Amino acid sequence: MAEQTMETSDCAAMGTTTEHHKKLTPFEGTFKSVVKMWMGPGEPSVMTGVIKNTFDLEGRFLHQSYESDPSTDGPFSNFAGRGYWGYNTVTNEYEGFWIDTACTFMQHERGQVDGAGKVWTMTGTMPNPQTGGTMTKKSVITLKDRDHHSLEMYFDGPDGNEFKAMEIQYTRA
Repeated sequence: MAEQTMETSDCAAMGTTTEHHKKLTPFEGTFKSVVKMWMGPGEPSVMTGVIKNTFDLEGRFLHQSYESDPSTDGPFSNFAGRGYWGYNTVTNEYEGFWIDTACTFMQHERGQVDGAGKVWTMTGTMPNPQTGGTMTKKSVITLKDRDHHSLEMYFDGPDGNEFKAMEIQYTRA
């Protein structure tokens, strides 16, 4: 049996924050949101809410805590969600997960930021609630400025074509 060893320097490097972690700094704070969701053809349902983003574990992860406005109607009244987003120095990619009151599974994503440090494209798979199989999810997070950012979420449809399912516009509170 081969013996596996890890140098102390390797462990330290694995836990060190980098310039990639600092790129998440503009997302820290409290933001009001306007969420548009397309559940099928036609006009989207719209809800509003607030997300509070704080750094956790000495700046390694951005913790996200979302609450919809209490007056939200529709299929997701009293919606709440939690997530973490960070940079993995071993795989050299951003990754995150999200959980919320609309489902009982964790959504995992991985991806990269563009060269300007403004657009993150994250992809993952998740259970397809209609078929029980899996479906592909893509999130595009765009940093417009320190007070505004957006999230667009896309899924693969039954015909195999990608469609936009959600758009969130965030404005610093």
